[in-house]
Amino acid sequence: MNIPALGLGTFRLKDQQVIDSIRNGLELGYRHIDTAQIYGNEAEVGRAIADSGVPRDELFVTTKVWTEHLAADRLIPSLEESLAKLGLEQLDLALIHWPSPGDAIPVAEYMNALAEAKARGLARQIGVSNFTIAHMQQAIDAVGADEIATNQVEIHPFLHNRKVVEFARSHGIHLTAYMPLAYGKVMEDSVIQGIAAAHDATPAQVALAWLLQQGFAAIPSSTRRENLASNQLALNLRLTDAEMAAIAKLDRGERLAAPDFSPKWD
Repeated sequence: MNIPALGLGTFRLKDQQVIDSIRNGLELGYRHIDTAQIYGNEAEVGRAIADSGVPRDELFVTTKVWTEHLAADRLIPSLEESLAKLGLEQLDLALIHWPSPGDAIPVAEYMNALAEAKARGLARQIGVSNFTIAHMQQAIDAVGADEIATNQVEIHPFLHNRKVVEFARSHGIHLTAYMPLAYGKVMEDSVIQGIAAAHDATPAQVALAWLLQQGFAAIPSSTRRENLASNQLALNLRLTDAEMAAIAKLDRGERLAAPDFSPKWD
């Protein structure tokens, strides 16, 4: 199963909030759900999935291994804990959330452990997140590009991450865009507003369509049912070449996810 183009992000959603978001999303037809160990919401995500009645084989569930669990002896047990919390027997996708801070643990160590998790049936696909070109190269050297289902990175109209995108594509590695709406900043941009008006669409739909049209998956999050429904319409929105080019000019390297343990970005 390929990674569905539009997913439900759950970053910063907790407790009943995440349950409601996923319930609404699944009722609206979303089938791709993205969580992570560090989000502290895997159990609630699992409860929402179980209560939804949606058949397991229709869902695509991703979680991400936190940096504290990257050592070879911790990674698989941490994924087993995630599966228990999610109430699932297998993940559709397991990602390394961030490279080891300061590269304290070699990429090969945790990529080989992740590949072992896949071999044991804990995940159908594996991949990476927040990987630089150097980290991607080391991951490729460790397990092969064919084993890397995606690199999930921050991409939105104000941060195009072009070097990482070009390197990934040159090796056949798919990309998933997180924070695709730049924390709502796309709503305030006059260029995006103008394109939205031309299509009788919302700025959020335009930003998502811009990503989807480039072949990325996107995982916006929302606590509002009407926004979840609205975002889905991006799947049917086609931007012109001129509109795509206009958004391409908005890149200003505005990185919103920059924790102190971030790698040195390309």
